[in-house]
Amino acid sequence: MVAMYFVGAGSLMALVFAAFMFVRVRREPGGNPEMLRISGAVQKGANAYLRRQYKGVGIFFAAVFVILLVMAFCGFLSFFTPFAFLTGGFFSGLSGFIGMRTATMANCRTAQGASRNLNKGLRVAFSAGSVMGFTVVGLGLLDLTVWYFILNMAFGALPDSQRIAQITANMLTFGMGASSMALFARVGGGIFTKAADVGADLVGKVEAGIPEDDPRNPAVIADNVGDNVGDVAGMGADLYESYVGSIVSTAALAVAAGYGVKGVAVPMMLAALGVLASILGTFFVKTEEDASQKNLLKALRTGTYISAALVVAAAYAAIRILLPDHMGIYAAILSGLAAGVLIGAVTEYYTSDTYNPTRKLAASSRTGGATVIISGLSLGMLSTVAPVVIVGVSVLISYYCSGGSADFNAGLYGVGVSAVGMLSTLGITLATDAYGPVADNAGGIAEMTHMPEEVRQRTDALDSLGNTTAATGKGFAIGSAALTALAL
Repeated sequence: MVAMYFVGAGSLMALVFAAFMFVRVRREPGGNPEMLRISGAVQKGANAYLRRQYKGVGIFFAAVFVILLVMAFCGFLSFFTPFAFLTGGFFSGLSGFIGMRTATMANCRTAQGASRNLNKGLRVAFSAGSVMGFTVVGLGLLDLTVWYFILNMAFGALPDSQRIAQITANMLTFGMGASSMALFARVGGGIFTKAADVGADLVGKVEAGIPEDDPRNPAVIADNVGDNVGDVAGMGADLYESYVGSIVSTAALAVAAGYGVKGVAVPMMLAALGVLASILGTFFVKTEEDASQKNLLKALRTGTYISAALVVAAAYAAIRILLPDHMGIYAAILSGLAAGVLIGAVTEYYTSDTYNPTRKLAASSRTGGATVIISGLSLGMLSTVAPVVIVGVSVLISYYCSGGSADFNAGLYGVGVSAVGMLSTLGITLATDAYGPVADNAGGIAEMTHMPEEVRQRTDALDSLGNTTAATGKGFAIGSAALTALAL
């Protein structure tokens, strides 16, 4: 129970930090009236998209809620189940709304910051991404904490073993709610994003022969909106589902493995410790003027690596206190953390123009469109090999180090803990991902408002970095989802 108060404090810490970052971004100057007008158009389009999507999602959730309620009246489910399903979807949707609202507000401010220097543009965009990252983890932990205390009171009369089993069984349901919201946000946002992107390219590059973000292209605003609905709201909902799902599935497996309340507390404590580590890591993200793409990547990587290192130390202390006789679980946590870092590094290698794969792909364009398609498809297929192997190795390490050879349930608990370990630094990892669309939109605003060439060069550098971090975020999402799905 004491550990849950710490988890609650972690959720509040994340939400307060997200609010601090939001205010920090809002206080930045938004540039001239034309920049504000274009930014307002993007925000208006994003809000229109969310209103339409949430209307459809609301109908779906209402229908499922009624079905679950009828099942509860018939005795098939607990009466907590329908309401847990609703809160899981609601908090997932709310995190997407807050993240996208911040991103669409920050695009002109990032462009204005880039007019001063590269580091200022980076800090504004990254601060906006941090709002998304810490809102997701904060709301996720808040949902977990509130339901834990509600269920603990509801089943307080039961013996400890039965009480914790009932709590974890009911908590699994809001993971289902978060998954349902992620389905709409990720798939719907992805379709909108690519449709708008291709449409803008067809109108601009093919039909009119003008630059990608030329203000004469009427599809440019839709393209900028698409960046936000897919890679901010969609990715946020996707990782919210993985984050919450990994914690509740591991908590349920703790009961099956016989670890009791302390085993349930481990994934939640690990997530709360990750919040503090991620907050500290954000302060190390900075760069110098005229930084190369390699230096910009290093700036973001430094914050992520420091956060991971802090979790390594904090997780050791947590396991020593809660489950001192099962230190193999600590090895499972390390395998998850290491897998996340390695997947990020592999994705950077295949997507950053600092390394050979992207450079060779660019060189293939000299011989025509066909060779670009063949080379790009081949490179994409090749890039998936290492992450699949990394996830597979992480599963085996976490399973056997946790005692899977002697106890199947203990091994599965180790897999679940490794997923929580990978997602423990989600606050800063998602911040680097959500940074990308903000930088992309900033480049578009710089192009459409005819800002000086040096500003456009800075936003191009930030945008290029954003493409890499977005790919890294996708790799991270898939890796964590694989571990979470296995645990569930």
